[in-house]
Amino acid sequence: MKKFLRHNAIGLVFGGLFLVVLVGQAFAGLAFFNEGQRAVGLPDVSFWRYVTSASFGVDVAENWQSEYLQFFLFILLTVWLLQKGSPESKSLDKPGRETDEEQKIGPYADENSPKWARTGGWRTRIFSNSLGLVMGLIFLGSWVAQSVAGVAAFNEEQLSERQDPVSWGQYVLGADFWNRTLQNWQSELLAVASMAILAIYLRQRGSSQSKPVGAPHEATGVEG
Repeated sequence: MKKFLRHNAIGLVFGGLFLVVLVGQAFAGLAFFNEGQRAVGLPDVSFWRYVTSASFGVDVAENWQSEYLQFFLFILLTVWLLQKGSPESKSLDKPGRETDEEQKIGPYADENSPKWARTGGWRTRIFSNSLGLVMGLIFLGSWVAQSVAGVAAFNEEQLSERQDPVSWGQYVLGADFWNRTLQNWQSELLAVASMAILAIYLRQRGSSQSKPVGAPHEATGVEG
């Protein structure tokens, strides 16, 4: 058990923190939602009704889609884009998809390589891009979920104010959707840029996201 916990610590700790924060968001969101209900003379809703509502769903989905957009873009663009001195960048002499030998594909795979890296053909092509594909699909899925939950929440508000509801297409082209979306996107893109640039000059001893403390600022693609 100790070995399992040690070897899976990052996933377990961040998974646990995710659940704690999600539950905290649910309770805080319920309190805020019920404050709004009481302000207009409506009864409080239960915890279960709130967490299955469009209001809670859109808040969760809009955060997820922006996070996975960040991962998707970073994974895809860092194939070609470089940042001198950053541990978040590949070495300056390795832009692009690299050779089969460098990537241990097909005849260059070793005995410990994943099966689909050795087989060649469409399986290897899919596996070679699987991380970006999955991140992109999760982004698209959460973006669609945000839009569906968002239009439901928006129409609930419209009806409470005795205004006409809107269609999904109208909502996706509207200001409310893009205000929610873009404020999340800009924060994620700023975070990625900050990490890539600050790691050129700053260090965190022992972290895989930092260069060794004594590494020169211009060292690129080096992890501590």
